[in-house]
Amino acid sequence: MPNWTAAALALMLTAGTAFAHEARQGPNGGKVVDAGSQYHAELVARGTTEVVVHMSDANDKPIPAEGFRANAILVVNGQTVRFAMQPAGGSRLVGTAPVVVPAGVRGAVQITSPNGATVQARF
Repeated sequence: MPNWTAAALALMLTAGTAFAHEARQGPNGGKVVDAGSQYHAELVARGTTEVVVHMSDANDKPIPAEGFRANAILVVNGQTVRFAMQPAGGSRLVGTAPVVVPAGVRGAVQITSPNGATVQARF
C-alpha cells in the first residue's frame, strides 16, 4: 500500500507542472509555447503557405530574430511537412510550406539560436 500512495503522490505533484506551460494564445493570433528555458515561440499560420514564428524571451518580451534559424515539422492533413524558416525582421522567423497550412496546425519547430544552441517548440 505505501508504494501505491507514493506513486499517487508523485502523479499529483507532476500533473501540475505538466500543465504549467501549456500553449496559450499569443499577441499575434497564434499559440505561444516554451522553446527551451530561455525562449517562447508563437506559431502563426493563417491558411496560406506562409508560416511565421514570433520569438520572445522567457518574460514574453519580443527579441530580434536576426541570427536565429529554424526548421518546421508540421502535420497538415495527416502528412508531415518540413521547411526551413529564416529571420524576416523584428522578432519574426518566416518560412514557406509546400502546402497550405491551416490555423491551429500541430507539430514542432526546431530553433537554432545565434550562439548555436538548439531548442524545440512543440505546438
